[in-house]
Amino acid sequence: MTKYREILRLKSLGFSERNIALSVPCSRNTMSKVLKRAEEKGISWPLPEGITDGDLERQLSSSVPSASSRRMPDYACIRKELLKNGVSKKLLWTEYMEDCRQAGEEPLMYSQFCYYLQQEENKRHATMHINRKPAEQVEVDWAGDTAELVDLYSGEVVQAYIFVGVMTYSQYAYVEAFSDEKQ
Repeated sequence: MTKYREILRLKSLGFSERNIALSVPCSRNTMSKVLKRAEEKGISWPLPEGITDGDLERQLSSSVPSASSRRMPDYACIRKELLKNGVSKKLLWTEYMEDCRQAGEEPLMYSQFCYYLQQEENKRHATMHINRKPAEQVEVDWAGDTAELVDLYSGEVVQAYIFVGVMTYSQYAYVEAFSDEKQ
């Protein structure tokens, strides 16, 4: 949490912005924004009698939209969309941003979008550690869509199926391309 009261006090004592940022501690950008907003709102040290830290925070941070004032994504829809091939978080975030902009609402930035999505997923998934023994198991499967390989001799494009085997204890993977899934 930003220490607004301390920033204003140190500025009134003549400390440089760099020294204030080091002693509070906060970034110089945050500290500069706080001082700029305090100047715009006519707030200076000493503070008026009875002003609380909460009051000070509301006055000095009101120009920065918080995540709670922004439109939150529809997690159920995002979860369904992520199961489809070729759909990424970045694509869904772009669509979410367009929807927000068309509705005149403030969207979350990509990092916050991913953070809240991860928090939502953490609520839904219970995990359990499974003890494994070395060299006991290998999990195998054919991976996703086919790949396209170019035959070096003929130059033709050949469809390749990707086989993946993962050793469960060490997580080492073996990957090989095949011309069909019969081998």
